[in-house]
Amino acid sequence: MNLAPKTAGKGGTTITYLEAGSGTPLVMLHGIGSAARSFRDQLDGLSANHRVIAWDAPGYSGSAALAPEAPTADDYAVRLATFLDDLGIDACHLLGHSLGCLMAARFTVRHPDRVRSLSLCSIAAGQGLLPEVERRKLLDQRIGDLATLGAAEMARKRGPRLVAPGASDEVRQRVIDTMAAVRPDGYAQAARMLSTGDIKADVVRLPGTLPVQIVYGDADVITPPAKNQEVAALRPDAPVTVVSNAGHALYVEQPQAFNASVERFL
Repeated sequence: MNLAPKTAGKGGTTITYLEAGSGTPLVMLHGIGSAARSFRDQLDGLSANHRVIAWDAPGYSGSAALAPEAPTADDYAVRLATFLDDLGIDACHLLGHSLGCLMAARFTVRHPDRVRSLSLCSIAAGQGLLPEVERRKLLDQRIGDLATLGAAEMARKRGPRLVAPGASDEVRQRVIDTMAAVRPDGYAQAARMLSTGDIKADVVRLPGTLPVQIVYGDADVITPPAKNQEVAALRPDAPVTVVSNAGHALYVEQPQAFNASVERFL
């Protein structure tokens, strides 16, 4: 499916996004090394029954970066609220992948009436509870890789770790190409948000009546199964789907299995 990017908002609130289908909105939030285009198989496979929308997070592709140099999950949640307002969306199904989970969970805590269901996939829990020295080391390494290597070389270094060992060359290259297009400003802001994030604190604040699901790949080395299970333990009523032969980028590697889990849940 070839979709032309759309633009919502203006000036400091501009967000670029992809959209397909009609009906109840399903809004998808990508991870730190990704973009809206990575969800092309979901825009194709889930749009028969839903209005599927994938945003480029602030500072990614054509989306305006956030004002703070070191934004928090709150800042992304505020921008998401503005984005949904611009699209005339009062409430939606919300899906976050990796870093997008931190954004999705915080938005849901702030606006529980605007979220019909919450899907947390390959959960990045955040590093806010780590010792300061360790947090700083991880942050400096991530930002330093981009500054020293450049986006293309960083993607060649980091990208292959996002997929399972048996992933096809095409899938591996898709992940690398998407990561190679990150913008330094957006990537650095996202890295700083990750450094201070704590998704567990938000998960325990989610409404008890809200449908929540957790999805992860069995070969994920970025946010390993055990880390996803720690979050799942905070929400015992949430169904958990483990996608076989999938790493961190599970929705790119195993789109049919991933889409089926989302469709069943919705």
